[in-house]
Amino acid sequence: MIESGRPRLRRRPGPGRLVRLSPVILTVVIASLAYNTPPEMAFSRLLPAAPALAAAMWPVLPTVLLGTVCLILMIGLGFVFPDLGTWWTGAGIIAVTVAAAYGSHVRLQRERTLFQVRLVADAAQQVVLSPLPRRFGGIEIESLYLAAAAEARIGGDFYEVVDTPFGVRLLIGDVRGKGLPAVGAAAAIVNAFREAAYGEIDMVDVARRMDASSTRYNGAFPPEGPLERFATALLVQIPHGGRRIDILNCGHPPPLLLNRGKVLTLESTTPSPLLSLAELIGDHYSVDTFDFAPDDLLLLYTDGIAEARARDGEFFPLAAWMRRQPPTPPDELLTALHRDLLRHSKGRLDDDIAALAVRLCEP
Repeated sequence: MIESGRPRLRRRPGPGRLVRLSPVILTVVIASLAYNTPPEMAFSRLLPAAPALAAAMWPVLPTVLLGTVCLILMIGLGFVFPDLGTWWTGAGIIAVTVAAAYGSHVRLQRERTLFQVRLVADAAQQVVLSPLPRRFGGIEIESLYLAAAAEARIGGDFYEVVDTPFGVRLLIGDVRGKGLPAVGAAAAIVNAFREAAYGEIDMVDVARRMDASSTRYNGAFPPEGPLERFATALLVQIPHGGRRIDILNCGHPPPLLLNRGKVLTLESTTPSPLLSLAELIGDHYSVDTFDFAPDDLLLLYTDGIAEARARDGEFFPLAAWMRRQPPTPPDELLTALHRDLLRHSKGRLDDDIAALAVRLCEP
């Protein structure tokens, strides 16, 4: 299922409940071994391990209660085996339980802080990657976004789609770098696109306004270190009548077009400058036009997809993968792409991933 631009695979039932019960299981196992083995083996001395383990996954009160249970078990074993050294082990249980309770408290505080940070990240993501309508007239569009670090939830990849008087205009791009500076640069570019796409007739003027916005942001928030902050971007315009697409490519990976089992790489004849670099290498932009027939599938993507690696270093064969796909709606295409990417990389993504799948429907 694809929701809010991000496919979600159904979570398989895992051993989560068993893991959370592991401190109880450990307590039962240690107490059973201590009761059924000679006192010289002293398995009872392992009882402090149970509250220590509980601190990693339980709140403070259950951790303290488990430590209390362990102490009671130790006292009971002391009555059965008088020479067991009950008081020394009991003191150890008390000390470990107090430390475990404090550790549990600190862990819960950090989890609350992380939860708040994730809420902020989700809000930032909604600014940069707002949910897209799945249909603009006769054009079906679906989106995919995956951050390389699951904890980050957002990176420097961006996309946007707007329906304008000049046709449906799409943007996808990638800011060099990660973290909040990259997110801020992506937001500046996307916001400039949202405004310019409605007001500028020529896509070249849209690209110039995006470049100016990116340059202003970098001037206000300069990157750390000697390297410049820049962004690749791909602008696509689909007229309302369809049948063709106009592409302006600012150093971005070229889109793929699936047409009746054949995959075409829509390369630009003349490359346009990357965003924020137009002042250095010149603002000479070019627009290329390609055929776009009904039921064709257009895939826009960031380099995190083409550069996803298997454990042996092999890149994901995106063009060959695209060629094997049957005629399918955009949401099913991206669901399959998500699944096969994770399978190829064994669940390890080294870069953020964004993609847009577009299909022109029969009139």
